[in-house]
Amino acid sequence: MNAGKTTTLLQSSHNYAERGMETLVLKPRVDEREGVGRIRSRIGLEAEAVNFGRSDDLLQIICDRQNQSRLDCVLVDEAQFLSIEQVKQLTDVVDRLNIPVLTYGLRTDFRGELFEGSQQLLALADELREIKTVCHCGRKAIMTVRLDYDGKPIHAGEQIQIGGNERYVSMCRLHFKDARDDAERRTAQSCEGIARKEALINAPRVCMADVDRSQPRPQPLLSSARSTTRYTPASTSSRPLRIPAAWC
Repeated sequence: MNAGKTTTLLQSSHNYAERGMETLVLKPRVDEREGVGRIRSRIGLEAEAVNFGRSDDLLQIICDRQNQSRLDCVLVDEAQFLSIEQVKQLTDVVDRLNIPVLTYGLRTDFRGELFEGSQQLLALADELREIKTVCHCGRKAIMTVRLDYDGKPIHAGEQIQIGGNERYVSMCRLHFKDARDDAERRTAQSCEGIARKEALINAPRVCMADVDRSQPRPQPLLSSARSTTRYTPASTSSRPLRIPAAWC
């Protein structure tokens, strides 16, 4: 994230155009933040693009375009969303149609796991190039962290969730681990709180309906005998009280 992948793609397409060559830019339909048929970078560069779905045959799309006009290069944005079959179709474009294909995308998701398309590209691509960005600490950022609406890292949820800088941030591996641990700790605390609430809700309670009124109520134990012991004050002595001289 935030490494300038789309900007680099548009720059590559522009380099071909400067030399009088024709390019085809492809973009997954899952990401339509810039609208249908457009691709736009964070710095404002944009161009026309052809949107495709996961079930579309990219080899057929490219063959149809080649039959209409000259085609010198194919560029694919957000390549992590490609299916395994679509990556194989792109290899056929290179091997059978002799058209170079440049793909741009993320390697791993916010959990640190490979995307389906990225995994297949790592296996079949002729060349791999890393577009670098930096973490807030200054180290090279190789991981992506997803944020919730409060700006706190989260480590659970669907793999694909479209968003920009407000939902994702690039980090180095060290701070990715810290963010993951923080997210897991907050999740555990939340689960403990929910468990305590459920325990209180499900705790047994004594209700009026639970009392069996058919049984006689127990009576308090009373004694009719009265105590004959009476308080008698101590008898006073008739002798005078003598105080030792040392106390005076």
